[in-house]
Amino acid sequence: MIMERPPELPSPDGPTSDIVAERYVVEWKKSAAHAPLACSMHHCAFPSDGNHLCVWSLKAPSYQLLTLQGHHQLITAVAFGNQIDPLLLCSASEDYIIMWNMVECREKTLKGLTPRGTILGSLLQTVLCLRFSRDDRTVAVCAGNRISVMDVEKQSVLVELKGHQGSVTAVEFCPWQAHTLISVSEDRSFKVWDFCVGSLIYSSSILTAYPLLNLLINEESQQLVTGSADGQLWIFSLMEGHHYHCVARVDLRKKRETFATRRVMAERCNPPEDRQYHCRHEVDERGEAEATFPILSLARCDLCLPDSQCEAFASEHTKCLWIGSSTALFILNLASFELEAALHFKEFQSLSVQVAGSCVVKSEPLSTKALCILSSMFGSKIAILEISLAALLSAQQCPRAGRMLSVLASSCVLPTSPLYFGIIKEKFPKLANTKRHAVKSVVEDRPLVFHTKVRSSGYTSAPHMVMFSPKTNIKHNNKRSSKYKDRYKCKEYSLESFLPSSLSRQVAVAREPVAVNCLQFSGDGQQLACGLGNHLSLVFDASLSGAPAAFSGHDGAVNTVYWSHDKRWLLTTGRDRTLRVWSVHRTELTLLLAPDAFPKPVTSAQFYYMDNFILLSSGPEFCLLKYHIDLCRDDIRRYKPKSRYKPIFRLPMTSGADITSLSAVNDFYSHIVLTAGRDRAVEVFDLNAGCSAAVLAEVHSRPAHRICQNKGSSFIAQQSLAYNLFLTTAVGDGIRLWDLRNLRCVRCFQGHPNRSYPCGAAFSPCGRLVACGAEDRHAYVYEMGSSSFLHRLAGHTDTVAEVAFNPAVPQLVTATLDGKLQLFVAE
Repeated sequence: MIMERPPELPSPDGPTSDIVAERYVVEWKKSAAHAPLACSMHHCAFPSDGNHLCVWSLKAPSYQLLTLQGHHQLITAVAFGNQIDPLLLCSASEDYIIMWNMVECREKTLKGLTPRGTILGSLLQTVLCLRFSRDDRTVAVCAGNRISVMDVEKQSVLVELKGHQGSVTAVEFCPWQAHTLISVSEDRSFKVWDFCVGSLIYSSSILTAYPLLNLLINEESQQLVTGSADGQLWIFSLMEGHHYHCVARVDLRKKRETFATRRVMAERCNPPEDRQYHCRHEVDERGEAEATFPILSLARCDLCLPDSQCEAFASEHTKCLWIGSSTALFILNLASFELEAALHFKEFQSLSVQVAGSCVVKSEPLSTKALCILSSMFGSKIAILEISLAALLSAQQCPRAGRMLSVLASSCVLPTSPLYFGIIKEKFPKLANTKRHAVKSVVEDRPLVFHTKVRSSGYTSAPHMVMFSPKTNIKHNNKRSSKYKDRYKCKEYSLESFLPSSLSRQVAVAREPVAVNCLQFSGDGQQLACGLGNHLSLVFDASLSGAPAAFSGHDGAVNTVYWSHDKRWLLTTGRDRTLRVWSVHRTELTLLLAPDAFPKPVTSAQFYYMDNFILLSSGPEFCLLKYHIDLCRDDIRRYKPKSRYKPIFRLPMTSGADITSLSAVNDFYSHIVLTAGRDRAVEVFDLNAGCSAAVLAEVHSRPAHRICQNKGSSFIAQQSLAYNLFLTTAVGDGIRLWDLRNLRCVRCFQGHPNRSYPCGAAFSPCGRLVACGAEDRHAYVYEMGSSSFLHRLAGHTDTVAEVAFNPAVPQLVTATLDGKLQLFVAE
């Protein structure tokens, strides 16, 4: 009998919801723990009682099953072809490998005839995996530790590939290289083959202690994704010249915990109307904190996430990945490597399968529905689920804040804002002293005593000799002045060759090796400031030529260098717990914050709000300082500093954790301040309102040591929304790119090794590149639209600790721990 009624049917009011609906359930006599499953756009295939193959169609009535008979042994592998017309189905057992044409089988069944398949051959061994090529002309058959590539039309074996030390568990044909085949095995490695000539191209090292179970090739990003039995995902780059570089490693259990923590914190700030689903999820998270998730299946998934990325590099749909596991389905964003949704089977108690032994998921491109077929681990049931992507995302996406945040100021400064002191300068008493000093200087030129007979007046004594008169009105030659100006003539930033990849100059900052802790270009791109591991701060010419200007005064390593917007002042902080502001032109100290100015050391400091304030962090709080730098040149009383500062606003992090990094825009007026804490969170403050605006929990697996904003450049224009992008980086956890508008991670860069040292990162002025240091003596340059590195800069002699882009021209300066500066220019 070809068309048969299944042993068990779901009742009309069976398990269904807005998120998942159980379309079909069947129960056989034998166990279905590890039954081979296959799923196409509209069909699902699974064995029944061992050697019969059943095909369920989404378009056919739910009670009809197409049963294909031909195998005499237990069916161990099933796979659908990639072409729709005709749709091919391949099944394998120890006796035969059979190819089925689904259109012919359906037509013969309707005529009352018995459908027959085409026998491709017999390997007389257990087949664990089947995979069609893109054009369905060849099929890869994995039996034991060898791979047989078979011709579908000629029904013959083209080549046998041997090299794995364990059973081959998954295989894929490369979409853009027709002769390339990639396989994974229980030997915990993957191999790249040229099956046309039968040669091995690349063999990886052992990745994990558990077998690799699944494999997927992402054609858009040219990346390889493989998963293991302990819930680990590895993503490798297949781009030419990358040499199968590891892009990222994802721990599914940790990602699930992070996803749950963010949801709980977001719901506490913005409680949803319906709490039933969310409360149950919180209980499940506590009960399964130590659960592992074997990667049973991988499949492509396209999601429509509005405002998920900046329009400068956003695509219409977000490329994601379905991950099937024993107790849940996950959707992983391939750009940010973060979970977008998690569907736990136990949250839907009415589902027939709660723990899966096998799992396959399939969703059409740009579709709102997905099909999932599950086999029960501890029973004999097989269930087919239909999942609504829109309902799943709407139920699990973190609630947004009440208003959308933006770095660009959208309103005037409120009178209650601490920034109000920056725009009302005449009300600041310290600035009024400057005017009084100007009046006083005018009075000093007039005689104070008018009685000529008084000896103390000095009018009766002989005039004094002028021993030295400094020349203050020196005029340079016109030719020399024009030469100097032409040297730094403003030009528009070049976008034709925007990648600085050619090494132009290498300079040692000191005679002995000393670490370079920080780098920053001035706003006009003419000077480069760097802080050293000793007590010095140096200012180089942008071309790294000539002797640098030295600023000496710290008693320890310099941690921070920051230019003022007008390029007149340089702010530095050191391990001696002091903050100093220097006059760049005169190379002298103008403002000093003593170690006892704050109870804890200053971790970050910068100029803020167009040089109106100094923003710094100390312990768990950040402070806003109003300062005044005295410009009086009194050579006799130079030892008496007249520059002053006054704390006008303090605000701690909500969690009370110490601040590790701080960032705010100084090139234009902005009310937003970003802080990273030791609790691995990033908090956004709105200084116009004078309060915390949002908290991003679990940003990294370790505390972020750097926040870097896309501050742009005066030499090139960017889209206004691009300024809402910022980077966070942590030791051992790569770099994450965030969008302030929706507080989401939109991309992750993990291809550079930084396991032990906090390497720096920087945006390019055009906003298209991200550069970072690494511990393998290379600097990496990423493009915003890809997680794989665009270029790797060599020529370094030690760990690359800091990087800085020139805002005026396509140049990149890197600094190493042994005190070397390298200048890279565009070719």
